[in-house]
Amino acid sequence: MDESEQQLRAQDHSSMMLFDPDTDAYNISYHSFRIPSIVRTANGTLIAFAEGRQCSAADHGNINLVYKRSFDHGKTWTSLSEVVGTGAGTWGNPTAVVDDDTGRVFLFMSWNASDKSQSANTNPCTGAATTAVGVGDRPVKLAYSDDNGATWSTPVDMTSTLQPPGTAWDAVGPGVGIQLSVGANDGRLVVPAIGRNIYSDDHGATWDYETIPSGTSEGTIVELSNGDLLRNDRAVGSVWNTAKRRWLSRGTIEGGFETFYPHGTLYDPRVEGSAIRYTGSSPHRIYFLNPASTVSRCKMRVRISYDDGETWPISRQLHDTLTAQQTCDQNLGGYSSMTKTADYHVGALVERIESGSGGHRGIEFHRFNLSWILNGASEPI
Repeated sequence: MDESEQQLRAQDHSSMMLFDPDTDAYNISYHSFRIPSIVRTANGTLIAFAEGRQCSAADHGNINLVYKRSFDHGKTWTSLSEVVGTGAGTWGNPTAVVDDDTGRVFLFMSWNASDKSQSANTNPCTGAATTAVGVGDRPVKLAYSDDNGATWSTPVDMTSTLQPPGTAWDAVGPGVGIQLSVGANDGRLVVPAIGRNIYSDDHGATWDYETIPSGTSEGTIVELSNGDLLRNDRAVGSVWNTAKRRWLSRGTIEGGFETFYPHGTLYDPRVEGSAIRYTGSSPHRIYFLNPASTVSRCKMRVRISYDDGETWPISRQLHDTLTAQQTCDQNLGGYSSMTKTADYHVGALVERIESGSGGHRGIEFHRFNLSWILNGASEPI
């Protein structure tokens, strides 16, 4: 029995609205909050990031990166602060990774000017037409904090070293990166991005990337029991249509990754998901959270794998007091992000559409433990 089981036999699950446009937006002029990322720092502080979308829930326009912090494992949170975003423009795709050896928290992000968008959409803040992002219009940016998120460095442009030549639309994550702990690459930082894995072997002093097979966009990454890596990604439209599942690939930075394949039991409505390695020693548990649907971004379900992502025998619906259909009726679900807290819970950020509020979107925080996921079931170990 591992430490988390010894301390947490009773089921525990609570939730709250963390990024709420009905409250936070009133003073800070944000229409919606989307695209969550959450990490636990070396001292146990939780940092929850999101995109603060000023004028609509759309993916373009004036979007800033905002955050809140918790010092008690997610029970209470600070008020809203900004990492970056002064002036017009789109700051997006927050993807955080913590170096537990140095304590530094890195935050990768993407940026484009306010007159650009992925598909030449209208800017919701000005009503002006935009042009589609072209080569060089979507740089990779990087900021960091050395005080557990209290303050942040000015983002620097990492495009020349971290974006493949000829790239137009691009995105890191969104979600989280990882620090490896198994084998020769112990301490390496790895961050998922479209078509590649970004990594550092010197605690973030320098960064590089390795390309991976095509066919997916928004990605997750976890370390497996043997030190290999697993990508569990959202497929691009043409690929997703062939199976409507999550697409997985295993590999290493040095040896490359296998061709992505659809996982038969991981339903997916073409949306971002979140994955973490919860325990590295026996039993080896990987958690995965996404909408368990091929149609709608609802029916959020957390799953456990004990065999490095081959099978997912244990699962529970996140909004457990509702039927699956009620989660859809109440617009509960979407993008998510998870981290393991210092008190052996999982902290999960999950999107929702605010009912009756003109399409405003917010982000819930859920706090649950292993016993709650199991719900009395025996683990296959």
